[in-house]
Amino acid sequence: MTIRTIIDRVGGPAKVARLLGLKSHSSVLRWTKVPERRIVALEAATGIPREELRPDLFKRTPATQEARS
Repeated sequence: MTIRTIIDRVGGPAKVARLLGLKSHSSVLRWTKVPERRIVALEAATGIPREELRPDLFKRTPATQEARS
C-alpha cells in the first residue's frame, strides 16, 4: 500500500498527523513510507494492519491473519 493510499484511506494528511499527535501535516506529506517509529501508533489509530502499512517489514502469515480477526 502506498503512502498516498494510506493517507487517502485515513482521510488526509492532517488527520494522519492529528491521530499521531504530530504538530504539522507537512511532515506526513514528506513521507515516502510510514516511518518505523509510527507504524504501531498508526495501526492502533486506524485499524490498518502493520502488514499493509509496511509490507517490506511485516509479512502477513496465517497466524497474523487469525490474530487480527
